[in-house]
Amino acid sequence: MSGKLFVVGFGPGDEKNMTFWARDCIEKSNVVIGYETYIDLIRHLLDGKEVIETGMTEEIDRAKMAVEKAQSGNIVSIVSSGDAGIYGMAALIYEILLESGWRPGMNPDVEVVPGITSASACAALVGSPLSLDFAVVSMSDLLVPWELIEKRVRAAAAGDFVIVIYNPLSKKRTWQLQKTRDIIMEYRSPDTPVAVIKSAFREGQKIKVTTLKDMPNAENLGMLTTIIVGNSTTIYKNGIMLTPRGYSSKYTVPDFSSIIG
Repeated sequence: MSGKLFVVGFGPGDEKNMTFWARDCIEKSNVVIGYETYIDLIRHLLDGKEVIETGMTEEIDRAKMAVEKAQSGNIVSIVSSGDAGIYGMAALIYEILLESGWRPGMNPDVEVVPGITSASACAALVGSPLSLDFAVVSMSDLLVPWELIEKRVRAAAAGDFVIVIYNPLSKKRTWQLQKTRDIIMEYRSPDTPVAVIKSAFREGQKIKVTTLKDMPNAENLGMLTTIIVGNSTTIYKNGIMLTPRGYSSKYTVPDFSSIIG
């Protein structure tokens, strides 16, 4: 019997940010597989299901189990926070399947279910800093060598992209964020607004807006933190971090001060 494999991104963790599609897939599944922290965030949805949870760095095992369970005829959801295709499990699932000779139409049937990624979730908490072109870079060098990460940071900085930084700091990675700050400061002002968001839309959420110069000294840095570095036009005003779209340089923008006042 042919099985079904949903690769589900369920967003930051708060259920209000989970799509109807993601919840529907989880409800349909008789097997749910995920990293134990992610399983904890949706455990209330898993009554009566076979739940397989593993620790950090066991992604390959989770992916293989998900494929095997689905090939055996089960309806399986392998879950990730954020978006399953952005630093999530979708690529690994497809790598395993393609290496086995699988192609669409074969067992199992696969659907990737997108979710709200950390970049957009964190941006919503501080204003609208991603209104123009932006780049996302992870500081984790477990799978990507630091030399390549540094090259990507420099390219994003030189291109004046707003830069979103995932995994900025860990117990073993203690100097990379400062190096990243130094590279970006070669291209933009030390007073550039920077948002530091920990545990977005989860228990323990913390938000701080600082400057590029002070970014490495910010509180609450770690693997649950996302950093948004503004570009040359980004402003921070009245508690709002904003990267203007550029309308004022092309169109006459009405004066709304009398309405607001």
